Amino acid sequence: MADSLAKQLIEAGVHFGHRASRWNPKMAPYIYARKNLIHIIDIRETIKGLLRAQKFVRQVASRNGQILFVGTKRQAGETIEREVSRGNMPYVNDRWLGGTLTNFRTIRSRLTRLEELESILKSDEISTYSKKMQSSLNREYRKMYRNLNGMRSMNRLPECLFVVDPKKEKNAVREAQKLGITTLALIDTDCDPDMVDLPIPGNDDGIRSIELIVSLVVNSINAGRSESPAGKEGVAAPAPAQVVDKDAGDKPEVASAE
Repeated sequence: MADSLAKQLIEAGVHFGHRASRWNPKMAPYIYARKNLIHIIDIRETIKGLLRAQKFVRQVASRNGQILFVGTKRQAGETIEREVSRGNMPYVNDRWLGGTLTNFRTIRSRLTRLEELESILKSDEISTYSKKMQSSLNREYRKMYRNLNGMRSMNRLPECLFVVDPKKEKNAVREAQKLGITTLALIDTDCDPDMVDLPIPGNDDGIRSIELIVSLVVNSINAGRSESPAGKEGVAAPAPAQVVDKDAGDKPEVASAE
């Protein structure tokens, strides 16, 4: 199984890091070699991080927990929307709005506004507005839809945050850290692995690499959900936010966040 997974990862180019001149020294344990001025990521470390992440998200999903996916870079946006929708989890793939987690009440109010706008635009009520107002409402709707549509199902704070490139999504990671929300990330050689709880060292710029990692994580979420009481009986049982002890080795210890 490990050999098959390693072959998949290599074929997707997950082992290609950034130029050696751009590396973060803290990524040294995850680097296998340097070739043509580019760092090559140790696939064994990628598999180790991926298996730990898959185990964790499966546990969260089995408790009916929510996992928020964040990937706003151009290479990740489409994949995040497609794959995460398959897992029925919330996502952000266009722009991270400050306070999405730390000011969640406001985000919920904006989601309510989005639903109100949809109701207006899809009904005959829109014809009662002037053309100028109709144009304004349409612009407001398009902007809110782009930024918030992926979080419609997030009716509470997530138990876990999965990030593609924590260096780019540093604001999302900081908010999660403030709230004690566990962070998982596909992390390249130019990032600081200490930023997240469970790093998955790998190419965070390649479309195929991102697609494979996100797909495998979502598969684990779906497997975990099928094991949950909610998945078997249709009864929701929200779980508390979780944190991981990074020093616990291959089997992360899970504890309730304060």
